[in-house]
Amino acid sequence: MNCIAAVDSNWAIGKDNKLLVSIPEDMKYFRKMTAGAVLIYGRRTLQSFPNGAPLKGRRNIVLTRQKDFTAPGAEIAHSVEEALSLVANESPDRVFVIGGDSVYRAFLPHCSKAYITSIDYAYAADAWFPDLSGDPAWRKTVEGEERTCFDLCYSFDVWERRG
Repeated sequence: MNCIAAVDSNWAIGKDNKLLVSIPEDMKYFRKMTAGAVLIYGRRTLQSFPNGAPLKGRRNIVLTRQKDFTAPGAEIAHSVEEALSLVANESPDRVFVIGGDSVYRAFLPHCSKAYITSIDYAYAADAWFPDLSGDPAWRKTVEGEERTCFDLCYSFDVWERRG
């Protein structure tokens, strides 16, 4: 299983249920990496999408504690275990955890790869991805080339679980 996120220099991912910044090339990268894949994400992440609708061209699994929650076009899981059972027959390479912060924390032990857009800027934030640089279980295996969007520098990096 994989996770994919855009993080700032402090591993922040969002504020007020919104992304910190919109980088067109990062959006293209996300679409390319997750096309036809299975996505696991939380209810608040779903609500942050345009019209609160699941992403097209992918199998969407929404994790929520709300027992009566429904989302047309998405499957609902009420626990990590239930979500894992829904993807048990999927190729782990085609399953992506896409947020938010509590969902990343819950699923990171089940992930072997993290596709991280590293943004060289520190934003005011209220949601963070786990800091892989401080976790001995993870190592950066690909440091992407530096790119720019106006005056913002970023790279597409890959982190892998050791062992």
